[in-house]
Amino acid sequence: MRLIGSLPSESEAQIFSDYLYASGIKNKIEAVRNAADQKEVWNIWVYSEDQLDAAKSLLNEYRNSPDAPQFREATAVARQKREQEQQDLKAYRKRVFTKGQIFPKYERIGVVTGMLIAISVAVAIFSQLGRDVTFIRYLFISGYVSGGLIEVRNGQVWRLVTPIFIHFGFLHILFNMLWLRDLGSMIEQRQSSWTLAALVVVIAAASNVGQFLMSGPLFGGMSGVVYGLLGYNWIRGKYDPSSGLFVHPQTVTLMIIWFFVCLVGLVGNVANTAHGVGFAVGIAWGFISAKIVT
Repeated sequence: MRLIGSLPSESEAQIFSDYLYASGIKNKIEAVRNAADQKEVWNIWVYSEDQLDAAKSLLNEYRNSPDAPQFREATAVARQKREQEQQDLKAYRKRVFTKGQIFPKYERIGVVTGMLIAISVAVAIFSQLGRDVTFIRYLFISGYVSGGLIEVRNGQVWRLVTPIFIHFGFLHILFNMLWLRDLGSMIEQRQSSWTLAALVVVIAAASNVGQFLMSGPLFGGMSGVVYGLLGYNWIRGKYDPSSGLFVHPQTVTLMIIWFFVCLVGLVGNVANTAHGVGFAVGIAWGFISAKIVT
């Protein structure tokens, strides 16, 4: 915040402040006493460094013609703009914080979210949490450590996605499904099931291919998709608040810390590349889609 000048009275300062605000320049006025003569003057502060030159130019115009109609009319415009912003903020808070939770408690799980959870649980049961490899051999991205994605190139394209349904251990599937329930249902209820389906397919394919190239075919789990949905909800909500998507900054921080805990090997063998690629794809998708909308 930078000082651009001062005006001798509160009424003049308020009129000019309203004009700046109506012009899209966020500002603040403050009463101070002149050190020389102890007379009260009103300082005008501008929040954005990028708007300093424009604000100073407008201040010079106001000093030269304080009775110009555009300055007097700005008060009504500024009042309407503030009222509209208050209404928008109230509506946004109502959409995001239904019960004051980081994630709202959904009355129902989205259709696509529910299907993904059901398939993951079924695969976990029939494969005995990944111990029965015979049952899930067609779900791995490939059966070959070397030679590239041979099956995919021969038409088995589902293998690009299906590793997300394989889980090794109870805690592995439990935490992935809890995150998927919250993040996936948020997207379905505030955007659409088609949006979630597209996100899951693209993030899954990208994160699975990345993990295969780094460590081979024997991996699985929904965590790459979870990180991707986290990145998407976080960035889309940040740059497009009207989307209704929201992830608390502390949640993002905790997930990033967990990513690095896994990366350094403190929790055993983890598909770290899938996490990183999924997170990057989700962030990019959220940013691009927000900018297209806004």
